[in-house]
Amino acid sequence: MMKRVLITSLSAMLAFGLAACGNGDNGGNNADGANGGNQAGNASAPANSGSGEKTKISYWTGDRHDAEYIKEKVAEFNATNPDNIEVELVVKGDDFDTALDLSFQTSDAPDVIRVKENTIQTFYKKGFLAPIDEFLTDEMKTKFPAMDDLNTFDGKRYSLPNYGTTMRLVYNKDLFAKAGIANPPTTLQELVDTAKKLTEAGKADGAYGFAQNFKNPSSALGRSARVIAEMSGYGGFGYDFKTARYDFSGFKPIIEAFKQIKDDGSMLPGVESLDIDPLRAQFAEGKIGMYLSFSSEPGVYKNQFPAKIDWAAAPAPTIDGNVKGASGFLGGQWLGLSSKTKHKEAAWKFMEYMYSDQILTAYQENGFGISMVPSISAVAKTPDVNGIEGFLPNKYDGVWPVYPTVAPEGMKSDDAFFKYMLNGGDLDAIIADLNKRYNAALDSAIANDGVKAEPDAGFDPSKLGGKFAK
Repeated sequence: MMKRVLITSLSAMLAFGLAACGNGDNGGNNADGANGGNQAGNASAPANSGSGEKTKISYWTGDRHDAEYIKEKVAEFNATNPDNIEVELVVKGDDFDTALDLSFQTSDAPDVIRVKENTIQTFYKKGFLAPIDEFLTDEMKTKFPAMDDLNTFDGKRYSLPNYGTTMRLVYNKDLFAKAGIANPPTTLQELVDTAKKLTEAGKADGAYGFAQNFKNPSSALGRSARVIAEMSGYGGFGYDFKTARYDFSGFKPIIEAFKQIKDDGSMLPGVESLDIDPLRAQFAEGKIGMYLSFSSEPGVYKNQFPAKIDWAAAPAPTIDGNVKGASGFLGGQWLGLSSKTKHKEAAWKFMEYMYSDQILTAYQENGFGISMVPSISAVAKTPDVNGIEGFLPNKYDGVWPVYPTVAPEGMKSDDAFFKYMLNGGDLDAIIADLNKRYNAALDSAIANDGVKAEPDAGFDPSKLGGKFAK
């Protein structure tokens, strides 16, 4: 039986879930580390106590929605920690994974790494992460839930949770009203038709019906095609838990719909080079009618790109209007300790500080995400941020099992699908080729890398949702 993510202990703590970005989710540039808050504990000895020389470490993140808050906290830590530790904050864009790979090849790896539900397994398998068990007190082990295959591997912990994430359709209410559209789309056909009507209503003012950040196809489809597939009962990464094989056939109508939107001229021009932050900036100005994304968006439109429009979020459409699965509720990890760090104790002191009650509570109350830590969610207030209500967990949000990640030869699925959207071709043949290459990679990983993939004939995605609804 494919091991499922244990969620029973999380039900209470995630009753109001929201927030955060996903894989390679946010674009950005390096942000200088300034200075950040008092230590939260004493699990390790002072990193440089009694010395005038600073211990310098770096923290790499791909998140932009919380960048100003994190920069502020890093600044406070640098100014107030008693061990003379100085943290450099580096905010990467959609090239985060590539830059991290290169850093480990060139011996210039960060000391602390932002890990996500779709990267932590890969980073673990590549040997980028060091276990943190030696630093965890009994109190911390109880406070922070351990989640197999999400922050715990082979009995060792590699990260601790902070917040959870939902995915939704974000839409411009002003443009909808102008186009005479009462409700957001619930099917793929309605998505295509709505994008066309929005474009007709807004094109004179430079507004288009739909957009995604296709500068990085993995990031774009990971926040759009993925959630539509999951809501329709298909694994969001092409993996079929019933058969323990890759099967991308469920993506066919989704990719066809996206291509139709582009062929209709209903997609914002230039999406081929559009990153997520420029997309958000355009949406905030009223130039985009709809896009799909994570629950980081309310914080973005409050702090990063103040919205000049009335906007809201709605459940993602499904293929045919029937919900047969669940929108993946993401989370379980946040910061990871680099296996290449030369300052392990100093890096942990910074991590320990970032996991302090004060920072985690403010993280939720500022609208960056709803906590997955029971003691924090019990006391932190629900953020007073416009748009949050559309991202709160509903009966269709749920945690999917963890799928086996593989490295197929040739073009990855997201790149192949986006190439089809641009150039056309035989989509059935493209999907057959993806299935062949991904399953060959899966067989190789099972035979050579100890990857486990066992069929679960009784797997029912329709039963995943509803555990986090209020």
